[in-house]
Amino acid sequence: MATKIRLQRRGRKGYAFYQIVVADSRAPRDGKFIERIGSYNPNTNPATVDLKFDRALYWLGVGAQPTDTVRNLFSREGVLLKKHLLMGVKKGAFDEATAEVKFQEWLTKKQASLQTIRDKEAEKKKVASDARLEAEQAVNKAKAEIVAKKKAEIAAAEAAKKAEEAAAAEAAAQEAAAAEAAQAPEAPATGNAE
Repeated sequence: MATKIRLQRRGRKGYAFYQIVVADSRAPRDGKFIERIGSYNPNTNPATVDLKFDRALYWLGVGAQPTDTVRNLFSREGVLLKKHLLMGVKKGAFDEATAEVKFQEWLTKKQASLQTIRDKEAEKKKVASDARLEAEQAVNKAKAEIVAKKKAEIAAAEAAKKAEEAAAAEAAAQEAAAAEAAQAPEAPATGNAE
């Protein structure tokens, strides 16, 4: 039986993630498998790989063939490097302690580079968020100025209306006073004539 390490598609349309499985090469892509050794989510930045490292190394050691994509994932996670170092130990090129030191050095460099990518992504999100906040504040300030201008215009119109009403009332009061004054001298004059 030819054994393959490959991806099984999961998720929904437009948002796929994958299970990393060991399966018979004749089995359908999403069909029966021997063992699930991890998962791969390309939708995150950087892509998330959750892998049972020792099981992946075991299956490579017994001859399971990874697909091209899985080979790239294993290379990224260090499974192929670890296999290479173990082959060097088996051949006597160096001892197991040296192999472990080399692997740990590679692993720390890899984690540092991934953390740099995460930090850059977080900084980019923060900058975008700050820019959106500033834009929203500018829009809100412009709206507030427009509202204040309209309120000032309404207040000015109400003040002008009140001033007109006051002027009209004053004019009416002056007319009434003038009419009263015009009537008042006539009344005494008629009263004196008697």
